[in-house]
Amino acid sequence: MKAEDINHVALLGSGMVGHGLALHFAKAGYQVSLYSRTQQTLDKAVESIKSNLPALLQGQANVEDEIEKIISRVKTTRNMDEAVAKAPIIIESVAEDLKVKQDLFKELDQMCPTHVILATNTSVISITAIASEARNRDRIVGTHFWFPPYLIPLVEVVKGRNTSDETMEITYQFMKKAGKHPIKCLKDVPGFVANRLQHALWREAISIVEKGIADAATVDDAIKQSFGIRIPVLGPIENADMVGLDLVLAIHNNVLQDLEASPNPSPLLKDKVSKGELGFKSGKGFYDKWTPESIKRTRERLTKHLIDYSRKQQT
Repeated sequence: MKAEDINHVALLGSGMVGHGLALHFAKAGYQVSLYSRTQQTLDKAVESIKSNLPALLQGQANVEDEIEKIISRVKTTRNMDEAVAKAPIIIESVAEDLKVKQDLFKELDQMCPTHVILATNTSVISITAIASEARNRDRIVGTHFWFPPYLIPLVEVVKGRNTSDETMEITYQFMKKAGKHPIKCLKDVPGFVANRLQHALWREAISIVEKGIADAATVDDAIKQSFGIRIPVLGPIENADMVGLDLVLAIHNNVLQDLEASPNPSPLLKDKVSKGELGFKSGKGFYDKWTPESIKRTRERLTKHLIDYSRKQQT
């Protein structure tokens, strides 16, 4: 099978990520089978797709007609056999629970012809562990999408211990053809690539607050108003080459010994969680007050930025 042969995608799970994937693949022209155990979840998924499409299609001619075309490509079902029957690639976004995923992939492996690629959207669980109960483990691969998947381009194609090179390459090329920006993670390690980088930054950011070097807002400003601006066009490795590796080495010789290197979560973070200071969920986190209005403004600011970025990438 080649990536060009794939015109149908089966999505198992229609929650936050599942319905976002259905939107993306249907908008890209693919037939989508969207499976969930409950009709209520499926109905909610379709409504979410409909409500998100106008902003994505803004400025195009015949927006309503285009929305109908996209929605028509999404077939919902509560029957798993029906969902996977015609799809050469299946992507699951069910509960982030190892046993649930192991049981599902064992079942899928028994149900589907051996050429069908079985992909898991896990963000933290080992691909190797998920595949361990299946017989044909070579066709099981990680595809870690970032939320919302119809706006954030990245998908990490993750190689489990038994994933074949052929499965990796077909999945990579398919994601590229479908309008995603795939990268290959060649080892099944916790956090894959992007989350390892993100949480290394978060660990240091939280440590700076904990040690009283700066408050939370200052930390965020320091990132948003400096290297955060150039990250979309200049990654850290490119930046290192640009400034010179001799300078990078000199800086590291001076600063790395003072950076946070604890293998455990921050005591400040654990203390806040124990107090119920959970951020948006509770109205207080590292920032003293999150009101419904400020939460809404923050979400809207992020959504606008992601839509603008997505449109620029398409031009």
